[in-house]
Amino acid sequence: MKKTFTLQLSPKEAYDPEIFKQVVLKKAGLKSDEKDCSVRQIKRSIDARGRNVKVNVEAELFFHEPPTPRFDPPTKYQSVKNSDPIIIVGAGPAGLFAALRAIELGVKPIVIERGKDVQSRRRDLAAINKDHFVNPDSNYCFGEGGAGTYSDGKLYTRSKKRGDVRRIMEILVAHGATEEILVDAHPHIGTNKLPVLVTKLRESILDAGGEVLFDTRVEDFVIEENELKGVVTQDGEKIHGLGVILATGHSARDIFELLHAKNVLIEAKPFALGVRIEHSQNLIDQIQYHCEVDRGPYLPASSYSLVQQTQFKGKQRGVFSFCMCPGGFIVPAATSPGELVVNGMSPSRRDSKFANSGMVVAVELEDLPQYQKYGPLAAMHFQAEIEKKAWEVGGKTQVAPAQRMMDFVNRKSSSTLLDTSYQPGLASSNMDEVLPDFIAERMRFAFKAFGQKMKGYLTNEAQLIGVESRTSSPVRVPRDRESFEHPELKRLYPCGEGAGYAGGIVSAAMDGERCAEKLIEAYVKA
Repeated sequence: MKKTFTLQLSPKEAYDPEIFKQVVLKKAGLKSDEKDCSVRQIKRSIDARGRNVKVNVEAELFFHEPPTPRFDPPTKYQSVKNSDPIIIVGAGPAGLFAALRAIELGVKPIVIERGKDVQSRRRDLAAINKDHFVNPDSNYCFGEGGAGTYSDGKLYTRSKKRGDVRRIMEILVAHGATEEILVDAHPHIGTNKLPVLVTKLRESILDAGGEVLFDTRVEDFVIEENELKGVVTQDGEKIHGLGVILATGHSARDIFELLHAKNVLIEAKPFALGVRIEHSQNLIDQIQYHCEVDRGPYLPASSYSLVQQTQFKGKQRGVFSFCMCPGGFIVPAATSPGELVVNGMSPSRRDSKFANSGMVVAVELEDLPQYQKYGPLAAMHFQAEIEKKAWEVGGKTQVAPAQRMMDFVNRKSSSTLLDTSYQPGLASSNMDEVLPDFIAERMRFAFKAFGQKMKGYLTNEAQLIGVESRTSSPVRVPRDRESFEHPELKRLYPCGEGAGYAGGIVSAAMDGERCAEKLIEAYVKA
């Protein structure tokens, strides 16, 4: 017998497995010592709107029968070693899932990644943090798994129309992610567990006869009669395929410049830019969970989501939190020497004493009149100039400019800074030296509003660390809505965050799958 229950529980009841089992048994009218039964949670979400935090749980009880599997694991991938190849540029979530989907459809993927495999990549990350040395091909953005590998590993997406979210989750579980990601309303994996998972995704590609080429940077395209037939690497090697899925991520500026130089249609795209703001996790917990001391042993580190519309010189723009990382760390995310970029990540336990979030302002193309001379690269040049300025203000290393929150609002220099999770270190700076007026003034207004929405959020016990500029791609590589193919260059399939069509691990993965399906449908003979 199987029964399903919808419950509203205390955190202790929801997160202590033994107590949870007793609650379900009592609800079912069974004895607390009943042996021939099992219980499990299938959906879980936290409701912190009231003074007492509740956890909404959908649970299953199996009585006198074994529990059914949560999902059918994918069958072993078929061999595509001798099949026609397609080329996938980039081994982030979009590229890896495009490769797996190609294998399912009987096509051989050749994945080309400018960076290193996920284990070798660690040494280059350490060099950024300790020595302030940025390898332009191997960093927090470039390398196996892309920027998503060293991130919070958030798997929540609103992009339901892009593909099957559950399918992506199940593939991740089949490659080592915990089944908890199938349960939580806002699932995450954690930066400490993602490298192992990414390695297993690559092994599935290789075991099926696909190829993954590391330390291989695309520097040119093979274009014949307005069709993209392949790519040229930094060594001059030509790699041919039936088509190219371009899944390079939002930071591959050289690819955008190459497309522009080749007269391949691209477009400037609005994006968002601002700072990372860092509070103590305990303060955010006290605000969100209404607790006086700490959140206790059962609740996870709390998060927040904030948005505020602002006016500046007659123009309305949104200011919003982005990629909030509870119990996380701020990391240096530059992709070239001479620039400074910050991002956030969290381990699976989210047990750092810090909470950080991007706090960014929407940037429209009309905000950048002096950059219009760069055409479709206008927003990219603006982004790059701000990152260079942050590097200069911080001292021309990976030390980041920082300012306490109330000091920034009050236009006051910070005589001291707070402890931080950002390893390269902070330099007390006036963030107005880094941020343009139209961004800084909007942030000041929004911070005051956020302080009203979350009492205690606006405080000098928080600090701004700059700059958060890689929120999304400043360039869009256009594609047809139905075919996903570039409207002018045949056999080119722009994909994922870098092309402007996704915003996170899951949406990028789904986009990768659909690009593979569309390319194969169009150019692989049945």
